[in-house]
Amino acid sequence: MFKRREQLIRDLVMRNLRAQGLETPLLQKRLVEAWPVVAGEAIARYTTDTSIRNQTLFVRLRVPALRADLNMRRQEFVKRLNEYVGNQVIADIRFC
Repeated sequence: MFKRREQLIRDLVMRNLRAQGLETPLLQKRLVEAWPVVAGEAIARYTTDTSIRNQTLFVRLRVPALRADLNMRRQEFVKRLNEYVGNQVIADIRFC
């Protein structure tokens, strides 16, 4: 008789992505798409572009006055975005 080893499909897919070197780009894409959800509709309305480079999320804003307010809440956003994705993807956020 053989012993079954049950595994979650999510774990199998993530292991396969990790083996092919695609896990990090997938997590980064999920994090960029999570910005409007985590930041909220009011802030997302003034965001024109988001991208990740060197574990830093760059958020381009249309309103310069909003930049100062968001800079003070930077670490809160980093924590909430990483929790949303379920992994440590970014270490900092720059608002430009």
